[in-house]
Amino acid sequence: MIDSEKLLYDTIRPVTWQDNGVRLLDQRQLPSNEVYLHITSTQALYAAIKDMVVRGAPAIGIAAAYGAVLAAQEAADDALVSFEEGFHRRLDFIASSRPTAINLSNALNDAKLVSEPQKQLLNWAHDWFKDDIAANVSIGQYGAQYFKDNIRVLTHCNAGALATGGYGTALGVIRSAYQQSKLTKIYATETRPWNQGARLTLWEFEKDGIPATLIADSVAATLMQKGMIDWVVVGADTICMNGDIANKIGTYSLAVLAKHHGIKVMVAAPTTTIDANAQTGSDVIIEYRDQDEILPTHYTDNAIDALNPVFDITPAELITVIVTEKGVIESPDASKMQALIKPIR
Repeated sequence: MIDSEKLLYDTIRPVTWQDNGVRLLDQRQLPSNEVYLHITSTQALYAAIKDMVVRGAPAIGIAAAYGAVLAAQEAADDALVSFEEGFHRRLDFIASSRPTAINLSNALNDAKLVSEPQKQLLNWAHDWFKDDIAANVSIGQYGAQYFKDNIRVLTHCNAGALATGGYGTALGVIRSAYQQSKLTKIYATETRPWNQGARLTLWEFEKDGIPATLIADSVAATLMQKGMIDWVVVGADTICMNGDIANKIGTYSLAVLAKHHGIKVMVAAPTTTIDANAQTGSDVIIEYRDQDEILPTHYTDNAIDALNPVFDITPAELITVIVTEKGVIESPDASKMQALIKPIR
């Protein structure tokens, strides 16, 4: 196991608090431009989350935690309603920006429980940020223990430092395993339609000097058929109470392919990604984004449209292990999920 004080490949912080506002790395502009935005209002933060300036469930949760500080500042200056009403109204507004990443509402619900919010919220938000990074380091170390030597992994979308406070969940596992010299090959899907794998995951690997190979999403089946992949390692935007997960569209396809080819599937996510109100994947609200994100502009006839779901549900029976900072669940099911969250409650 790696000493957490001797971590390598930990250089990226996409969400921080600076100059009385939220500093966000604009992930829409990567890898071409590294641009940071300074967010000082709940309206601007809502837009930044909605427009995917910041993305990835843990990172959205951190942005929301700092957004609660902005909400408290605005509520204190709102003469039309009480502080509590103005504060909660603004938190609910931020929560409506994206429906599937449960860390968003988990963070905002916790913010409502902070005593003396005008005094205590910033320290609470800093703790949420630091706890996420510590959780990712633990996830990386727990997950890497499941790998033997000379392992070849495939990861989908971006569950790295850019999707978290830092270090990453799925990429935290890969970073940890790479530092331990366990990996011989890392494949990253391009991840249509937003290309988070091609734009973001590869940017992280290049920045940290970790060699990786990009593949089109449709290449994964061929690599599995040829015996070129040992593990699929992904993150999650929601973990349900029976072990089902919601993650980037295409995760379910990879899990089905992996099952057919006898390949193991690891889901890496912090416990803040667990939705205690979602008993199964059918309880998760799947976000559908605008068709213009994928429909070529020359199709202007109303006879042509597009369907753009950005998440899918992977059933628990297709998952080998769920790795959290609180422990690892092998062959996840409802009873094992209950046992995991009891200490949290």
